Amino acid sequence: MAIFWKLDCIKNQIKEDNFQLAFNYLENISNDIFEIKNGDCVKELINENMFVLKQAYFSKPRNECFFESHKKYIDIQYIVKGSEIMDVSHIDDLEINEAYNEEKDFTKYSTKNAFSSLHIKEKELAIFYPSDGHQPCIKVDKSEQIYKVVIKISTNN
Repeated sequence: MAIFWKLDCIKNQIKEDNFQLAFNYLENISNDIFEIKNGDCVKELINENMFVLKQAYFSKPRNECFFESHKKYIDIQYIVKGSEIMDVSHIDDLEINEAYNEEKDFTKYSTKNAFSSLHIKEKELAIFYPSDGHQPCIKVDKSEQIYKVVIKISTNN
């Protein structure tokens, strides 16, 4: 059950404490994210149930991206700067390409035709639950520099 839209709209709908903490983090992102070099990812711990991945990269053609899912964490993917497409499909409708890696909390899927596409712009986010196979990083019209924050919330709260 992927959820997406503008941060302020979603913040008013999801009242759970961990989500509110994540939303507050996103509302107060410091400009140091723009110091991240292309291709790098910086990890920050928020608490024992949540961490942040700050990323900088160029969006890519769909055929260079892949579907993934996670069992231990819910993803909140927030675009700080740029715009990208994120595809989503229920994991039952995808074909496993790489089996679940518990240490990385990651399953990789091969691309299927049965998916929906979300156009996520600056100050918008998508929330992906464990049943949501998601394929982020897809260029909209042309490849562009993306600054993104992914907050991982533990499913064991």
